[in-house]
Amino acid sequence: MTNRNTQNTKRTQQRGFTLVETMAAIAIMSVGILTLIAAFASAVGSTQSAQEDLIARQKALEAVESIYTARNTQQITFSQIANISNGGIFTTAATQLLSAGPDGLVNTADDVSFAASGPCPAGPECVVVPGPDGILGTADDMAMSLGNFTRQIAIVNALNSDGTINNNLKIVTVTVTYSRIGNPTPHTYTVNTLISPYR
Repeated sequence: MTNRNTQNTKRTQQRGFTLVETMAAIAIMSVGILTLIAAFASAVGSTQSAQEDLIARQKALEAVESIYTARNTQQITFSQIANISNGGIFTTAATQLLSAGPDGLVNTADDVSFAASGPCPAGPECVVVPGPDGILGTADDMAMSLGNFTRQIAIVNALNSDGTINNNLKIVTVTVTYSRIGNPTPHTYTVNTLISPYR
């Protein structure tokens, strides 16, 4: 009897994983690995779109700053800070990122195409980015066209608390819209600000 109990104990202690346990472990590891791959792909996608997001932000802020500068230098009057449809100088519709014309302001009727410069062709604005060597200012620099970007400036009079129009305050909304390569859904960056006739 003692001999049989010893053999049964040895068999029990040497028992390994069953096929079901192994399959369950593989399934759990597969789910974990797929989750990590999805998170990595999302991070790579966000990194690639960060440059376009930064450009959209910069182009919206540049337009706002140019309006403030033109007002502060008395290049334009307060009444001219309006859309063309309301007697001002700024276009109503979204337009490509073109060069400011003789008035020095973007999104006005006198905007012109950019001249060809370096790796950038003539047309909408273009940004020079580092080439394969990762260094800006070398022969392998590449042109990044901003032809997929548009900018719209909407200007309306602000209202007083009683609902009447405040003739000394305007709301300026600059919206930059762009679509990413391979993604037809447009992305927007909007800046809202108030401007008055006073500096």
